[in-house]
This record gives sequence, structure tokens and C-alpha cells, in this order.
Amino acid sequence: MSLNAKTLREDEFFYGHKACAGCGGSLAVRIALKVLGERAIAVLPAGCMSAVGFNFPQLCFGNNAIISTFAGTASMLTGIEAGLRAQGITDFQAVGFAGDGGTADIGLQALSGAIDRNDDILYICYDNEAYMNTGVQKSSLTPFGAKTTTTPAGKNIHGNLRQKKNMFEIVAAHGIPYAATASIGYLDDFIRKVEKASKIKGTKYIHIIAPCPTGWGIATDETVEIAKEVVDSGLWYLAEYENGEFTLNRRPKAFSDVGAYLRKQGRFSHLTEDDIHFIEQSRDAKWEFIDKTFKL
Repeated sequence: MSLNAKTLREDEFFYGHKACAGCGGSLAVRIALKVLGERAIAVLPAGCMSAVGFNFPQLCFGNNAIISTFAGTASMLTGIEAGLRAQGITDFQAVGFAGDGGTADIGLQALSGAIDRNDDILYICYDNEAYMNTGVQKSSLTPFGAKTTTTPAGKNIHGNLRQKKNMFEIVAAHGIPYAATASIGYLDDFIRKVEKASKIKGTKYIHIIAPCPTGWGIATDETVEIAKEVVDSGLWYLAEYENGEFTLNRRPKAFSDVGAYLRKQGRFSHLTEDDIHFIEQSRDAKWEFIDKTFKL
């Protein structure tokens, strides 16, 4: 029986943590570990999930877990996998959980090296689109127009001026055995991809959108709905890369209102109609590429 939200095991491996109410990242970690089970060995760099999950004397993981250096998630996963394999241990999954900054900025070199070596690891990026743990600073995965403490919204500059880096396609360009995008708004899709990745030999990468109520300026009970809307509006897509091919997992028949999605979030409250129109145009250009390049 394939796993889904109804058939997922009841065991909990990430609980009692100190995450903010409505934290999308903690939901991503919790669900992934429920799929992987007690034989998963988790590596977490400096960031939200290590900050809320390792509070002395309380460890919030029911399986083995360790904090890595900020830049070293993938390299520590490599060491763990190689060390256990050298001891003849095979029934385990080395899995990393890193935020957008720890992945797309600080950790990209180690991740690229791990993919190049094709180490048998699973790397999951929980993307809340800024350095939330240290006060909501911009990362290279912060979307255009978003207000952060390092990209404030003023009279002349409306938040972040740069487009979000596409880590999924960057990872795929390495020729990785498996990569996927996901959203906590579509948990069955995420569960399926984690389960699938765990059965593939070599390096696997999953990039999941995980809203942060504190940094995004939304209510704590809106996290899952916002994570659905970012997909339904076309600003994030659910896809996989395997055997050199891109596959689109969900193609909305009609995109939901981008403006409505953006206006629900405090980080976009300053945007003008021209700003929103630019974001819509960028979305449409991206989907022209997706429709030509990805298979359904």
C-alpha cells in the first residue's frame, strides 16, 4: 500500500519542539520522518529546525539526529552514509533538513559536491524564503518584492529586487538521480516523493515550500492554505526530475488570483498594481517554459 496522509504511520519522530505556531518547516520535518521511520539519521545545520529541535536537555527527535555546521549539511550526510556503510550497516537513510539560506546560499557548495559524487543521501530543503531564524533577512530564495529586514520596502524600492533562485533546476542540471519540488499544502504529494526518494540509490533532493507565519506576515492557522495558494496561483510548481526528464505533477486548469495570494501576506503589503502585474508576467513566462519542457 502506498503511503498517504491516511495510511501514514502513527509514530512520531519530531515532537515537543519549540517552533513558532503554524511553522511550515516543522511540519515538513515531522512528515518526512514519519515516512522514513526510526532508521532515518537526520542532519540539521544552524537554522530554524536545529534551533527549535535541540534545546538542552531536551532532544525533540525520536531517531538519531545531529547538528552540522551551517555549510556542511551535505558533507556530514556523506560522512554518516560512508561510515555506516563501512561497518556493513545498510538499513538506514541519511537525511538532511536545511532551510533556504543553508541550502541555496551557504550550503550549495557541499550539496553540489555530494551530487557530483552521487552519495546515497536524501537532502530536503524546507524553504520559508528568508533567513527566518536570525530575524527575516533576505536569502537567494526570497521572491521578488518581498519585504525583509535587509530588503525593506521604501518609497523608491519595493522590497527584494531579485527573482527567486531556482534550486530545483540547478540541482537537476547536475544530472542528479532524483529531484522534486513539493509544498506542505499538498502533503500527499510530498509523502509520495519522500517515499519514492528513499528507495532510489544515489543523491536525492526535495525542495518543499514551507511558509513561516512570522516572516510572511500571515495568521498561524493560514500556513497550509497559503502553501496551497502558492501552487494554485502558479508561483510554485510541483514537479520531479528523474532519468534526465522533468515531469509536472500538477497543472492548474486556471491560475488563482496572484494579487489575492500576495495581499494576504504582510511581506507583500506594500506592492503596487504594477508590481503585481510584473510578478504575473514573470509567472506566465516561466509556465511557457514549463509547458514546453516538462511532460505531464
